[in-house]
Amino acid sequence: MSQKTENALEPANAAAVELQISGMTCASCANRIERKLNKLDGVIATVNYATEKARVSFPATLSPDDLVRVVKDAGYGADLPRPVAESDDEPSATDPTAALRERLLVSALLSVPVVLMAMVSPLQFTNWQWLSLTLAAPVVVWGAWPFHRAAWTNLRHGATTMDTLISLGTMAAFGWSLYALFWGTAGEPGMRHSFDLTISRSDGGDNIYLEAAAGVTTFILAGRYLETRSKRRAGAALQALLELGAKDVAVVRDGKETRISADQLAVDDLFVVRPGEKVATDGLVEQGSSAVDASMLTGESLPLEVHVGDAVVGATVNVGGRLLVRATRIGSDTQLAQMARLVEAAQTGKAQVQRLADRISGVFVPAVIIIALATLGIWLAVGEGATAAFTAAVAVLIIACPCALGLATPTALMVGTGRGAQLGILIKGPEVLESTRQIDTVVLDKTGTVTTGTMTLTDVVAAAGEDADRVLRYAGAVEAASEHPIARAIAGRAAESVGPLSSVEEFSNVEGLGVRGIVADGEHTVAVLVGRPEFLAQEGHRVPPELSEALDGARQRGATAVAVGWDGLARGILAVSDVVKPSSREAIAALRALGLRPVLLTGDNAVVARAVASDVGIEPEAVVADVLPAGKVDVVKRLQDQGHVVAMVGDGVNDAAALAQADLGLAMGTGTDVAIEASDLTLVRGDLRVAADAIRLARRTLAVIKGNLFWAFAYNVAALPLAAAGLLNPMLAGAAMAFSSVFVVTNSLRLRRFR
Repeated sequence: MSQKTENALEPANAAAVELQISGMTCASCANRIERKLNKLDGVIATVNYATEKARVSFPATLSPDDLVRVVKDAGYGADLPRPVAESDDEPSATDPTAALRERLLVSALLSVPVVLMAMVSPLQFTNWQWLSLTLAAPVVVWGAWPFHRAAWTNLRHGATTMDTLISLGTMAAFGWSLYALFWGTAGEPGMRHSFDLTISRSDGGDNIYLEAAAGVTTFILAGRYLETRSKRRAGAALQALLELGAKDVAVVRDGKETRISADQLAVDDLFVVRPGEKVATDGLVEQGSSAVDASMLTGESLPLEVHVGDAVVGATVNVGGRLLVRATRIGSDTQLAQMARLVEAAQTGKAQVQRLADRISGVFVPAVIIIALATLGIWLAVGEGATAAFTAAVAVLIIACPCALGLATPTALMVGTGRGAQLGILIKGPEVLESTRQIDTVVLDKTGTVTTGTMTLTDVVAAAGEDADRVLRYAGAVEAASEHPIARAIAGRAAESVGPLSSVEEFSNVEGLGVRGIVADGEHTVAVLVGRPEFLAQEGHRVPPELSEALDGARQRGATAVAVGWDGLARGILAVSDVVKPSSREAIAALRALGLRPVLLTGDNAVVARAVASDVGIEPEAVVADVLPAGKVDVVKRLQDQGHVVAMVGDGVNDAAALAQADLGLAMGTGTDVAIEASDLTLVRGDLRVAADAIRLARRTLAVIKGNLFWAFAYNVAALPLAAAGLLNPMLAGAAMAFSSVFVVTNSLRLRRFR
């Protein structure tokens, strides 16, 4: 099926709606719904199995209710999006994995003794077969009910999926066991399962397959539970994003401050933002000046200076003085809400995941059913009798029933994700693994990913004849009275390097330029200025030539230059920057070794970005700077349109939409919850080298899953001719099934040795 893209040609005057789909059990269900919707004139639909949503553009001649009706006619559920207020007031939905987990646990508890009694002769006491029936019946009927229901829905619409084979196989095994117990000889006291593994014909009247029916059900339930648990997290990014906003706000009405819920703000309301508080919504500064930390939204490591008339964005943090802000946008119009829509659109627009097992089952399931029916017909036609004919036909279904297939994905995934967790790598689900194979480009966010994300003092240059420690000591003493991140970096390094800082008197902050104060140095006091070089020049402090050179050098490296002066002369230059992580250069080399081309993407300025790229070994032409959050998504899309398969590594809210848009999203675990939820892989340690390890582990896990699927089918396919020929006795079938399961588990356990 050709994949529709975001820039697909839409019908004229088209409206768009997002439907919530229910009842899908595999990727083929999503394909079927998509085909049904796209048959309507003028409709362009993309159904995402992972998020259980359908994005549909439709002409004015249709209504959303028409789309819902088409989905329901296809055998699935569809709901229109609810108003925000309604969904907010409603209690959160129950955990969709809870019922499946309960079904899995009960089925496992009942199945274990059934399997043990069938395979271990000493446990086969008199009438053990009737206890097996008592335990297996609830598993096959109640435990496997989701598969039976899905198989029936598919049958009504002329389709087959893996659910069809699971339902047919378990019911055939259970049905034949009932026949053997009540009308054959298997129900007689003293019946035993022999360990005769020779290939010979049997009438099947003394064989029961209860362990196959119960075991297959439990194995497949385990796989479905793991899949559902990973899918459930798909929508969590949106909730995490919306929760970033301020919960309450101090609004000024009639000259008085009143604290209200942030969602009660109206456009043109005046509200107060104190140091350390979040800005409640988008607005314009009416009074005051401060530094605002917008790194979660823009990726810019340096806080932005804001003054009267400047715009501020909701969810950013005021790190300086008191601000009075007039609200300009609220609710769904804010930049935060727009980013939430970006994440949602990127998630829903992802290429659909076609599970390997479902792809194979598209051919395998109908083929097995045809072979079973042909076996029955041929045996009856040659006059071998109904019992022998049904034995052979049921044997075909039983040996084809995917016992090992049920283990192929979940065991490899459990071992691979478990090993990944030990190495600081969290893999969200099996669909993630397929993306790692074709990745050829890795886009790296700068701040917090390649760099530390915090301001650090990197260099102290003193004027000729001046002591660098003295420059740092004076600067640290004055900056200790400021809350600005650059000031904290300078004061922190000064306290580490030169010991306890001197006391400061008459401290003052000059808006947007710097700070001043009188520092006590023994019996003397010194009036010290710290800030922009323009600030010192404005105050009559001359900058010596050697400091001018140091100033230019710091700026060329992308660092922020802070001048320090007293007694009419600039005495030193301090360089402050967001430093590159020590492991980043090694990480870039490891990514290149995997055949990946690194691209540096940042909201920071080009000078800083190129300096960082040079440090870690990324070419200048692979640097994209001054990019807003929406622009990051566009960069990823542009690379995809050029034919690249893109991985994205990031850590901030500003990266969330790009992480969701990328073919593979990797979030640094030291970053925000939004980025982590929007990603496919999470790197817990925040070390970029783990990104290369994560891709290697994901590729290795995918290779193991493919090997498991091949062997799971190989055993079945190899045994099908024996079953059709009536040469497969129950113990041989059981042994083949058990051996294939053991092989799959053992193969998966090799992932524990991943380094």
